[in-house]
Amino acid sequence: MPRKPVRQSFGQIMEALRTHGFAVSTFGGVPGGMLVSKAGAAAVLVPSRNGDNGPVAFAERPGILLCGEVARLLDRGYQKFIKTPQYELPATASQLHAIHTFSEELTQLTGGTSLYNESLGTTSDLYEYDRLRGREDEAPAAKRPRELEGGH
Repeated sequence: MPRKPVRQSFGQIMEALRTHGFAVSTFGGVPGGMLVSKAGAAAVLVPSRNGDNGPVAFAERPGILLCGEVARLLDRGYQKFIKTPQYELPATASQLHAIHTFSEELTQLTGGTSLYNESLGTTSDLYEYDRLRGREDEAPAAKRPRELEGGH
């Protein structure tokens, strides 16, 4: 008969991350947030509000640690970028590999669900394709010639 999985608390997960070589410290930008980093990649974890998805939730998704903050991964279709409020830099293959390895290990240690598309490679937080830029500002579609105005 299969065993029932043991649910760990937020503190126990932070301690398990420390023992596996992650640097864990408090993060001032998020109340109750903990900055978890390893090999140049980082994420901000907070205690989960509902226990259904596990004891931890992401306040900041995994990204590169740049100037003390977690940089987001931006996909522009032709290239991925590392983006902070001040900087936007092209992502290197080693940075993408670090984010992917960090995400997989973090998901495994926190008891999260490993998804197939995320296991294939690095997924981005934002998608801004240059061919789609400005389409949301287009004028409304013109009326068809045979459309009646009014009641008849």
